[in-house]
Amino acid sequence: MHPVPLAQQLIRCPSVTPADAGAIGVLAGALEGLGFVCHRLTFGSAPDGPVENLFATIGTGSPHFAFAGHTDVVPEGSGWSVDPYAAGIANGLLVGRGAADMKGALAAMVSAAAAHVARGARGTLSFIITGDEEGPATHGTDELLDWMAANGHRPDMCLVGEPTSARRLGDMLKIGRRGSLNAWITVNGAQGHVAYPDRADNPIPRLVAILADLQARTLDEGTDWFSPSNLEVTDLEVGNPATNVIPAQARARLNIRFNDTHRGAELAAWIETVVARHAPSADVRIRISGEAFLTEPGSLSSLVAGAVEAETGLSPELSTSGGTSDARFIRRLCPVVEFGLPGQSMHKVDEQAAVADIEALARIYDRVLQAVFA
Repeated sequence: MHPVPLAQQLIRCPSVTPADAGAIGVLAGALEGLGFVCHRLTFGSAPDGPVENLFATIGTGSPHFAFAGHTDVVPEGSGWSVDPYAAGIANGLLVGRGAADMKGALAAMVSAAAAHVARGARGTLSFIITGDEEGPATHGTDELLDWMAANGHRPDMCLVGEPTSARRLGDMLKIGRRGSLNAWITVNGAQGHVAYPDRADNPIPRLVAILADLQARTLDEGTDWFSPSNLEVTDLEVGNPATNVIPAQARARLNIRFNDTHRGAELAAWIETVVARHAPSADVRIRISGEAFLTEPGSLSSLVAGAVEAETGLSPELSTSGGTSDARFIRRLCPVVEFGLPGQSMHKVDEQAAVADIEALARIYDRVLQAVFA
């Protein structure tokens, strides 16, 4: 099965989270045509849903290998030189929203699965697919894994098709990810006239002190596999249009990307302690979207790296860089690594993937399956 026509079909579904726009149906149809049993599962409700998810499986017994990924995409934005959902090919490039992240990889997975089915290999091959990775990820892979566990589906290993390659196909393989925490801090005061500060309570100095205190801490120096954790202030808001009014409230938002020397709950408690020290009546809301994790270099990473090198001649760097992915959920079921297309254009206008890279990725995934099911 050639992967590019399927990638085009998927791109032509404008599946901006949480909309499905037919993408899960396209993927399920392709897999059912190969003999997979497909379970289409809808989770959640507005505003973060409903979300379409897919678990597809073929074969029985061990080993059980899973591909994982997502059909949803980020909004297209403005400034495209072509229709972002036309999935046209020009100069050897497939252009469209999701070409790199990650509909090209999904098509490559299905192409590899077709070759696997044709070989009649033993064991179990499955697909763990969500329509809620780019958004809140509330009703996607995490809930799908709960359903799998309740129904006796537990892979031995998993490969996620995120666009991990940095500059060229095959140069990077992800073996872990840093955790992510967002915090919203609201410091309350009392509005008043700037000429009479004794009759008001300015929240801004306390918020500034909180942020300075938080940023003064060096969280860590990094580890063998992770870069140092970092705290970034991502929003600062007072919303005071008047020059002669002390505001009643000041708000800030921050994000911490943390390595495996920390847990989200520990960092959340630290933030709350610092805030309470400067502003006991402040409101703090914290959301941990994922913990840091590492799949220690070993049999799975070596197997995938070997397939990459056999196809491309490159020995991929083992990395934990970048943002979060749904591998943060999958790691609770089984060892997981990530490998996919070059990601320079993901989330940008004129997102694209080289046709030759999609075809080579399908061959790499097929090599992985041959090694797993040998």
